[in-house]
Amino acid sequence: MRTLKDILYGVGLSAVSGSTSIMVNHICFDSRKVGKDDVFVAIKGLVSDGHQFIEMAIESGATSIVCEELPKKLDDGVTYIEVDNGNKALAIMASNFYGNPSKNLRLVGVTGTNGKTTVSSLLYQLFKKAGFKVGLISTIKIMVDNKEYATTHTTPDALAINKHLQLMNDAGVEYCFMEVSSHGIHQKRTEGLVFEGAIFTNLSHDHLDYHKTFAEYRDTKKKLFDQLPKKAFALTNIDDKNGLVMLQNTSAKKYTYALKSYANYRAQILENQFNGQLLKIDDNEVWSKLIGDFNAYNMLAIYATADLLGLEKLEILRLLSELENVDGRFQHYISKEKITAIVDYAHTPDALKNVLDTINTLRTGNENVITVVGCGGDRDKSKRPVMGHIATTLSNKVIFTSDNPRSESPTIIIEEMEAGVEAQNVNKTLSIVNRKQAIKTACQLAAAHDIILVAGKGHETYQETNGVREDFDDYKIVKELLVNLNK
Repeated sequence: MRTLKDILYGVGLSAVSGSTSIMVNHICFDSRKVGKDDVFVAIKGLVSDGHQFIEMAIESGATSIVCEELPKKLDDGVTYIEVDNGNKALAIMASNFYGNPSKNLRLVGVTGTNGKTTVSSLLYQLFKKAGFKVGLISTIKIMVDNKEYATTHTTPDALAINKHLQLMNDAGVEYCFMEVSSHGIHQKRTEGLVFEGAIFTNLSHDHLDYHKTFAEYRDTKKKLFDQLPKKAFALTNIDDKNGLVMLQNTSAKKYTYALKSYANYRAQILENQFNGQLLKIDDNEVWSKLIGDFNAYNMLAIYATADLLGLEKLEILRLLSELENVDGRFQHYISKEKITAIVDYAHTPDALKNVLDTINTLRTGNENVITVVGCGGDRDKSKRPVMGHIATTLSNKVIFTSDNPRSESPTIIIEEMEAGVEAQNVNKTLSIVNRKQAIKTACQLAAAHDIILVAGKGHETYQETNGVREDFDDYKIVKELLVNLNK
């Protein structure tokens, strides 16, 4: 337990009613989880407003309330704190409650549209191989050295972040690599954290259902760099037209990486094959098991970060060659009939184009590329026709299907994807709402040496429809279907 006063350190207070010397058992922003002597933080969310549940929280045992608007009726014996931004207050309070654990770590944030999971996960992998105790907060999982915890968001809520960072402190973790999403930044989940560095991968069309404009999406990402301390490093991909924008207002030390431009860290692709690629980094050749231009950028970002964190350059190159691909990121299986199935998380236009461009670069031209793709429901609708256009332009056959339709009609989502298909490509397309049937059809259509791309879900192991999540694993399904096809 800590005093409310200690937990509120650094939070901008607009008004206080009651004592801040009271002891607090825990911080809650979900009124259903409130217990005796907890502080309840009322958050104005997209779906509900926590201010509506203040009385419920008090009835459940909350002795202090943090809110943006004080209730008209104040209960005796309850302390009320008014703040400008509930999300920001929650994040700072969470950091204080758990003893500001980020100060005891070398914490590096990774942001961008694509590549966040690969860069953060492989940095974790590299530093583990180098003999360090390492932490990871990613879309796929949270790792506290060797112990794995499940995660549901790219950037967890502020309480979950700080709780796991404290566990890392307890485990003696020295480095932590963390995906930082635009949602997480906008909702202030990373406030109060002390970053030693931040990495920008790239920026393309995504999350415009949430941010409304591309400029707002870009500027939200930029805030991670704006808030870095002077002693931190800011590493950006300057081949991306928004790369230098990230550095405009940062106080951190600025570094750049690129394949095409002059930069502090540069790489060149010497060979590209289905089993890996040969890169030249800092005049040294290194073999990577990850393929494609997008992974060349990822590997370069990892190399630069490891160098900035003090690892020896030749040791970094040796470790780069040992890194294994991340689940659901260009994860492939080759059947006995020489049909190659590739499962990738590509769920944005840019990511889909990158994966298909890579496949088309590696193929001989005699094979067919069969793409199975959908778009998520209750998300950015404007990218649907764009992804339909990209898939049909760069594939020989495309099967449009469901991809977490959520509360939307999967048929309507598919129709919106089909709207982007040019007339000459219409005969390339099929529409099969059932995702497993769509993957099965792709397997049945494929001949020896053909390539099947199953895009959109990657590492996810569920399909979400009308609030219900059912087990669904693209990689397991396509592998099983190809094995049975052989039989």
